Amino acid sequence: MRVGIPKEIKNNENRVAITPAGVETLIKSGNQVLIEQGAGVGSGFTDDEYKAKGAELFATAEEVWTSAEMIMKVKEPQPEEYGFLHEGLILFTYLHLAPEAQLTEALVKSKVSAVAYETVQQEDGSLPLLTPMSEIAGRMAVQVGAQFLEKPHGGKGVLLGGVPGVSPAEVVIVGGGVVGMNAAKIALGMGACVTLLDLNANRLRYIDEVFGGRVRTIMSDSYHLEQEIQKADLLIGAVLIPGARAPKIVKEYMVQQMMEGSVIVDVAIDQGGSIETIDRVTTHSNPTYVKHGVIHYAVANMPGAVARTSTLALTNVTIPYALQMANQGLKKSAAENPALARGINVMNGSVTNEAVANSLGYTYIPVDHALRGI
Repeated sequence: MRVGIPKEIKNNENRVAITPAGVETLIKSGNQVLIEQGAGVGSGFTDDEYKAKGAELFATAEEVWTSAEMIMKVKEPQPEEYGFLHEGLILFTYLHLAPEAQLTEALVKSKVSAVAYETVQQEDGSLPLLTPMSEIAGRMAVQVGAQFLEKPHGGKGVLLGGVPGVSPAEVVIVGGGVVGMNAAKIALGMGACVTLLDLNANRLRYIDEVFGGRVRTIMSDSYHLEQEIQKADLLIGAVLIPGARAPKIVKEYMVQQMMEGSVIVDVAIDQGGSIETIDRVTTHSNPTYVKHGVIHYAVANMPGAVARTSTLALTNVTIPYALQMANQGLKKSAAENPALARGINVMNGSVTNEAVANSLGYTYIPVDHALRGI
């Protein structure tokens, strides 16, 4: 199969969908890899490194898109890329379609087969292609929050770990999944006082055990959320429902009770955001805005800021799935690999992910039905 890797064009998105090692893996199995010139520069990979592993370089994105049978990306297609979508193309990337009506419409109309990294799901519920980026985003959320708590960045002037004789910052994390766990790990390491809220009592028991009681674990409900959020210096939204729009767990009145100069980092923004006052997506070039005196950070591609780490971590997990599709085609791969089948969000003009269909008002067509049409 001809696998295309265009350069990412989203604001400050420096990741690339494949490393030179990934190129080598695909080519050794008899596939061709087509890469837009400069696609890997933001992650520290040169064109010469890709050429040395057998990739063919193209001068423009259009050449890559039109020559490839499968396109691997990092982020969802941008509006200027919609014209490249066409029937028969396999698109393998992060999509986060639940809040993206325009993109979903473009995918449906083009009859592209769109496989979303974030909904490839194992039998145990784990999300192998989302996990490494969630780990990175969770860890980054604390770094970012610590920076914006500094007075020159508009924060209240609080050091996350405090000093002897001065209390550390209060970090409140809503959601105990991969993002929440990694945020808690870094916040603890920086010396903060950490509180984590979740709906799942068993998950809270697990977190309590893993961190040896150093993280305060509290059942998430409106009463406890209000109580904890009003004293938070840094609030991290870490809620995920695979494929679906994130629920607005944190209400505006809760944010209004936070002290001026406090910081909110909503990692769930790529699924629509879990905090009611997050009313826009921000970018790395303009990452924050202030509402009710609170700094809001809502960058949807946080791992793009640590592009080399992110690209290496992403390729580690995506290559086995890409290799299976390139070697066998999508239909056979989906039949043999249920986790991959769950990743198919749009196919043959139908929405094949139930959460996405429900979020955007489409008729849900099961993947096995859509597969019969290709």
